[in-house]
Amino acid sequence: MTKELALKYGCNPNQTPASISVRNRDLPITVENGVPGYINLLDALNGYALVSELKKATGLPAATSFKHVSPAGAALGLPLDPLLARIYFVEEDLSPLASAYARARGADRMSSFGDFIALSDPCDDATARLIAREVSDGIIAPGYSPTALEILKKKRKGNYTILTIDPDYTPPEMEKKDVYGITFQQRRNDQIIDASLLGNLVTERKSLTEDAKRDLVLAMITLKYTQSNSVCFVKNGQTIGVGAGQQSRIHCTRLAASKADLWHLRQHPQVLALPFRDDLGRPDRDNTIDLYLSDNSIDVIGDHQWQRFFSNKPELISMEEKQRWLSVQTNVCMGSDAFFPFDDNIRRAYQSGVRFIAQPGGSLRDQIVIDACNHLGIAMAFTGVRLFHH
Repeated sequence: MTKELALKYGCNPNQTPASISVRNRDLPITVENGVPGYINLLDALNGYALVSELKKATGLPAATSFKHVSPAGAALGLPLDPLLARIYFVEEDLSPLASAYARARGADRMSSFGDFIALSDPCDDATARLIAREVSDGIIAPGYSPTALEILKKKRKGNYTILTIDPDYTPPEMEKKDVYGITFQQRRNDQIIDASLLGNLVTERKSLTEDAKRDLVLAMITLKYTQSNSVCFVKNGQTIGVGAGQQSRIHCTRLAASKADLWHLRQHPQVLALPFRDDLGRPDRDNTIDLYLSDNSIDVIGDHQWQRFFSNKPELISMEEKQRWLSVQTNVCMGSDAFFPFDDNIRRAYQSGVRFIAQPGGSLRDQIVIDACNHLGIAMAFTGVRLFHH
């Protein structure tokens, strides 16, 4: 017997009909509100798999912000310090689960605009209040408090997609998908990711801090559900840069590093002091900060532009000051879903504060990469596990 849920359409409006289904049991998800779309459900199921695995690996509540079948951010429920609370626009006290979502959303707030949220634990009131003010397409969680459900049902004029997933659901061992009328079949990637994969330290630096072990596990689990090729930067229990779906490994590293740099620069005193107009909303402030810190800053501080965003014209941060600020950032962890074929990845990552790396190893150029880590004082573990995801 097949249990099926009809969808509005597939990836695009011309792709009808569309549905999801399972055989020989009920669907493990319940639609509490709204009408989920095809891409919504891809994000929801990948996202929930990620956070449930993070919870099992760390014992901490976890959240992820998914967009187009890759995480924009993922995080654990560690407390927010006042600086992070400020750059994430958080003013109230948060539960551990709400803190996890604030961190996941804060990793890359521009990419998280219109995200699909996945939570490892039932959504509490504090998390729902935080989500209520963000632009989001939907949420999946193993449950909701009555007040949280009431809060979330008011989003998007009552059309916010809310899904409950059975936390006891275990997917079958084999998975299938059709491409161009041809069925692909493989064993589901049930590789367990934990600190035991970090024992093979191939560099001269032979120790990992407990925080680094936690953050490298977070990076690897995030990569397990990120479209490949992919590289992930993590610091203090949250992703700070995800480089997904690039054909070249160095482009993954550059993309993840540039996002990590932006995350660090958002904490610069000049950014914290930007004189935003009172009527400028959070999404517009995020976009403005991104442009202010980019090579296209003229778009927000030009003579006929700045008045749209600021009460008075701010000074730019010089390139020298940006480099100085970034040069003192450190203890960033980096994971890669496959081996690094060249040491340019290591050198670029080091510029963005990376001091700990986990990657599968297995390249003919491994020794060149190891030598680069030794030269820069980076500790690198070969996990022996590739994490491609498509």
